[in-house]
Amino acid sequence: MSDSAPLTPDWVADAVFYQIFPDRFARSGRVPAEHLNLQPWGSPPTLRGYMGGDLWGVTEKLDHIASLGVNAIYFCPVFQSASNHRYHTHDYFQVDPMLGGNAALRELIDQAHARGIRVVLDGVFNHASRGFFQFNDLLEQGEASAYRDWFHVGGWPLHAYDEDKPAHYAAWWGMRALPKFNTDHPAVREFLLSVGEYWMEFGIDGWRLDVPNEIDDDEFWREFRRRVKAINPDAYIVGEIWGDAHRWLAGDQFDAVMNYHFTRPCLAFFGARTLDHPMNERSGTGRVDPVDAAAFAARMTEVTRMYHPDIVRAQLNLLDSHDTARFLNAVGGDAGAYRLAHIFQMTYVGAPCIYYGDEIGLPGGLDPDCRRAFPWDEPGSWDRVTLELTRTLSELRHARPELRRGAFEVRHAVGEGLVYARTWQGRVSTVAMNAGSTPLRLPLPGLPPGRYRDGLRGTWHELTDSPAIELPPRSAAVLFAD
Repeated sequence: MSDSAPLTPDWVADAVFYQIFPDRFARSGRVPAEHLNLQPWGSPPTLRGYMGGDLWGVTEKLDHIASLGVNAIYFCPVFQSASNHRYHTHDYFQVDPMLGGNAALRELIDQAHARGIRVVLDGVFNHASRGFFQFNDLLEQGEASAYRDWFHVGGWPLHAYDEDKPAHYAAWWGMRALPKFNTDHPAVREFLLSVGEYWMEFGIDGWRLDVPNEIDDDEFWREFRRRVKAINPDAYIVGEIWGDAHRWLAGDQFDAVMNYHFTRPCLAFFGARTLDHPMNERSGTGRVDPVDAAAFAARMTEVTRMYHPDIVRAQLNLLDSHDTARFLNAVGGDAGAYRLAHIFQMTYVGAPCIYYGDEIGLPGGLDPDCRRAFPWDEPGSWDRVTLELTRTLSELRHARPELRRGAFEVRHAVGEGLVYARTWQGRVSTVAMNAGSTPLRLPLPGLPPGRYRDGLRGTWHELTDSPAIELPPRSAAVLFAD
């Protein structure tokens, strides 16, 4: 870990993020459905086809999002594309018409900012699509194309659709629909950098970068950072890096990464009794084996020390995403395991990110099932216990600066019992967790005798010279004295 302090956006340490997959979040009715072939809202998700969620719909649901204590939204791609997930970008300067176009994003940003909610977009800069104009020109014109050098062409003719013939161009993971950019070409670099600048000037608050490690060029990302930060020094740049990210977190490229080092241990400990091993082996997180509290505590302590403290406070801590099975399904439908993991997520170092629908217990297996439609018209299906827990946790996190910015210290980790403290400028919150199936008496080392409030239940506890707390099965307490 470097001794120099990287400059990360200060606001991220205080953020609670909400990730939205736009096609499945909310329909507004402002994009005329009669002109579109849409799947029924709530039908089983498929790789192809659309359910018709749009950005006007997100704007209409901002009150719900704000009620969760959310103050930042990360969107999966919103630009024009011929796919429901929109990672197949056609036009980097146009919001997809099915999402409401640029006008819908303008309204969304303005309404979000009015509520103190920041907006982060997904930047897909490693690859485009067959419908991207410059690649389409290459398909039409062949060797005579003006954009021949924008891509990695290895022979002629190109075969963009005939899987029985060699493609003759590089594509992301061999998927012909996703031709890889030649980012060594000056025109390509300038094009992509200009996209980053354009939307920053439009008013977004940062970028989540899709597979940025596959643009194996540190100077490209250094220039991207310079251009973005020149427009907004507080912009958040977070990369999708699943493994070690030291290369990109030296202070000259990304502010943070999606913290899958957080995700896997949470599955392993909180879901230890109910892990769905076949599902996890096929999910983005890969195989996860159960661990006890001691192993979990050791690993999470390592994770807090993995990068500079300012970067750790800016990490995007997620339990699941559009790329993984939902946490609920990954732990065999155990809502108690999800709630404990969520408590840990909201009281740990870094910015928690809630995947849309997790707050109401929306299930979802492997992609594309993890991208189900939000059941706005079926409130009876909502897990109200989890919803109220989310709101309580966000309120606690916003009220207690030590939960956002404090040091993390494990004070007890035995079997299925875990106790840790968050300390900041003399303020202390102590979190005790019983992940087991029987009541547990947990010691609270380091707490002086006195009266402590449990922020999760609003109850008070009188602690003596040998402080301890009795916790029911699958429960937790967040204790503080002031």
